Amino acid sequence: MTDNAPITWSVLIPVKLLARAKSRLAALAGPRRGELALALAGDTVAAVLRCDQAARAIVITDDPVAAGELAGLGALVVPDEPDDGLNAALRHGAAHAAARWPGSGTAALSADLPALRPAQLTKALRAAAAWPSSFVADAAGDGTTLYATAPGVPFQPAFGLASRARHAAGGAAELNLDGVPGLRRDVDTPDDLRDAVALGIGPRTAPLAAELLRCAPRGR
Repeated sequence: MTDNAPITWSVLIPVKLLARAKSRLAALAGPRRGELALALAGDTVAAVLRCDQAARAIVITDDPVAAGELAGLGALVVPDEPDDGLNAALRHGAAHAAARWPGSGTAALSADLPALRPAQLTKALRAAAAWPSSFVADAAGDGTTLYATAPGVPFQPAFGLASRARHAAGGAAELNLDGVPGLRRDVDTPDDLRDAVALGIGPRTAPLAAELLRCAPRGR
């Protein structure tokens, strides 16, 4: 592969059942946790759909509210038929994408990147085109926000705790990119959300985040 390889990408975005999503934000969001998770996913999907390198955004979810909302933005929705966790959902989505668009690369993207800019994802996917498989580490340095494979390369996502080390051990190249803070800033905790707000977040998350953070003490 080369940096100039004309690859377009199927970008997979897994979305949990909203009632189970973002448990570490429960103290901040309370009963609005599902609403926040959907806002995060909506801003992520919207950024993908404006990315020049992304031919399509494919959401893998069994949540009917999320499916309807994200399909309305232009995402293709695939049910999570394995119902066996994040990586199984991603492999299922990748198999669907490979069957329909075998000439495209496959990229798995976290669904909680409200500060993601289309240009940042474009930069990462262009860099990924130089490698059979690659990934971008999260802001904390131990997780992964993007995992990508070129057309025809086995898709072997290893998301979860310490996924940066597992993706590297599996032979994926780490993309050490400058200028992509929104791509690295996933949101699992209230402080993550504050950091994302400081970067500038999308229109679905922004008003809800402002409301939730307004009266929340630091550390919650």
